[in-house]
Amino acid sequence: MRQDDSVLVTTEDGVVETILPLADAGEGVEQLPGLLTPGFVNCHCHLELSHLRGAIPEGIGLVNFILAVLKQRGAAPNTIQSAIKAAEDAMLDEGIVAVGDICNTTDSLPQKASGRIYYHNFIEGMGFTPEGAQGRFEAICRLFSAFAEAYPLPIETNSLTPHAPYSVSPELFRLIAGFPGNHLLSMHNQESEAENEFCLQGTGDFLRLYSALGIDIGHFKGTGQRSPGACLAHFYRNQSLILVHNLYTSEEDLRAIRGYPGLYYCLCPHANQYISGRLPDPELFMRHDAIIVLGTDSLASNHRLSILDEIRILERNYPRLPLATLLQWATSNGAQALQMDGLLGSFERGKQPGIVLISHMEGARLGREAVSRRVL
Repeated sequence: MRQDDSVLVTTEDGVVETILPLADAGEGVEQLPGLLTPGFVNCHCHLELSHLRGAIPEGIGLVNFILAVLKQRGAAPNTIQSAIKAAEDAMLDEGIVAVGDICNTTDSLPQKASGRIYYHNFIEGMGFTPEGAQGRFEAICRLFSAFAEAYPLPIETNSLTPHAPYSVSPELFRLIAGFPGNHLLSMHNQESEAENEFCLQGTGDFLRLYSALGIDIGHFKGTGQRSPGACLAHFYRNQSLILVHNLYTSEEDLRAIRGYPGLYYCLCPHANQYISGRLPDPELFMRHDAIIVLGTDSLASNHRLSILDEIRILERNYPRLPLATLLQWATSNGAQALQMDGLLGSFERGKQPGIVLISHMEGARLGREAVSRRVL
């Protein structure tokens, strides 16, 4: 963060021209009280679940949460569309300029067509039985085609992605990874300790999930590896992968996958606290030089889609983290992870990153009263 008297110079539509000392800026400088930052990047969201805000109790654990989402996600189309618009309005107002959004339906397409926020649409596939892999793959390819035809930005803003190690068979992993042009993927990772147990031994709470869904997974006896080790071999080395949540990632895991290229670690602390009553440990990932980004998850698991709130909860619980580092995760790192860093993420000449004002801070910290709003 710059502490000197600098002036950000942009065009009327927000394209950065330069940063000058105040003494060289001339007349007509607008002074804003607070901290200017590039627009925020939300690397993990489920916009299509916005109508589930407040519908699922807190602290019920991941398996119960998944079952609740599956049971309650249906709603009248106008209810879903109204909630999606309200959620996007809130993200835009508080300074979010780009979103990595998980899509299982086309529900978010009408709102995204307005072009107010940049989206990378992760068309999500799941299916754990080997014999169902081809059918599941064909279904998500049809969904991908709907996004590719309707979405106003280039096809590279859409990709196929696996849901999680406990919900995708090796056969489906290979089909998703091999989809042409699939350079950027996202995957829920180690959101519960039960995931590690399931991948290791084929036991634990996820058996209850499959039993409740009436799915026979008697063929699966575990891989002998914890979650990331069990599935990273299915991806290609030239693919980038955003691992999301990482709540139960260990030193052992990070050492084991350290040499894998193109990994980003997305933390969604409010969602983790909502579902499991636990926060991720960002300092663990920093010790391993991991690239950290931030996400909000959905309004089914969060009270707000606010990157500022995600920064605030990390600042409060990990006071040694500098605000500059947290803002880097929320801006330039996020833009890099979504492969939008040529346009967003930093105040560099030629970029149009959005300009966000953070005000009511407590010195060099956000504190409890800080608010953010997009000013350009």
